[in-house]
Amino acid sequence: MTGPAPQTQPNWDWRAAGNFIGGGAGSGLLILGGIGALYAPIPLVLVTGLALGLVAIGLTLVWLEIGRPWRFMHVFFNPQTSWMTREALVAVPLFVMGGLAAWFNDPWLCLGAGGVGFGFLYCQSRILTAAKGIPAWRDLSVVPLIMITGVTEGAGLLLAVILQAPGNGRWFLILFLFLLVVRLAAWLGYRWRLEAVGAPAETLKCLTDISRWFVPLGFALPVIGASTLLVIEPHALWTALGSGVLAVAGGWLLKYRLVTEAAYTQGFAVPLSPVRGQGSAGPGARPGWK
Repeated sequence: MTGPAPQTQPNWDWRAAGNFIGGGAGSGLLILGGIGALYAPIPLVLVTGLALGLVAIGLTLVWLEIGRPWRFMHVFFNPQTSWMTREALVAVPLFVMGGLAAWFNDPWLCLGAGGVGFGFLYCQSRILTAAKGIPAWRDLSVVPLIMITGVTEGAGLLLAVILQAPGNGRWFLILFLFLLVVRLAAWLGYRWRLEAVGAPAETLKCLTDISRWFVPLGFALPVIGASTLLVIEPHALWTALGSGVLAVAGGWLLKYRLVTEAAYTQGFAVPLSPVRGQGSAGPGARPGWK
């Protein structure tokens, strides 16, 4: 025991963050790939291949993190209590339906895979809320944040593909802008919620630091690029690529820091200071909390 103040959790490192990064972006890409394929002739083999590859990388990273990796089948044994088990179970039909969508080049199968991807994304977000000892993760406001971040990353990965496909891609630009606004609202709501219910001071400091680069990098610059495409030149490849990459990078950096840096433990608190003999108890103490 190192003291009563909150400490950064030592168990989840960049590999765990990689699961949220790859899984979120991959499932988000499947969700929007199915929708986009209904309106534009996009290369479903490449889209679903990239999406499933990202999910597979994320799952591989979290597999490498477990203490006994060759006992990974045990992850399937507790669906009634574990969101990680549910994530693993949902991953099976996700790969099956995604593979079928790529094989048959069928947008409806891709749309079905996207529906499964939505469930996968939800399971990922609930993995965080199940960590009750981490104030930055346990609040339910993290669920919409993780989910909309994954979908926005999928839109960023798909943006240039949709705009280069035949047809009018302005609808996707409007959707991309909408997702960026919703993601920012989810982030601001998450921060407001933690400040309202209380969190370790170092957690709140880290979230403030994240906002300093997330708002310009993950919101303002992609919005400027997408607005330029919407108003001036919808087929400008490099502008589309830049806006999409910035949107994806903003989400990945946010999740990386949320998992590895903002994750301070609960710590210990004393509701009242004890007193010897007669007299009134003194005020309580909660070291490390704002």
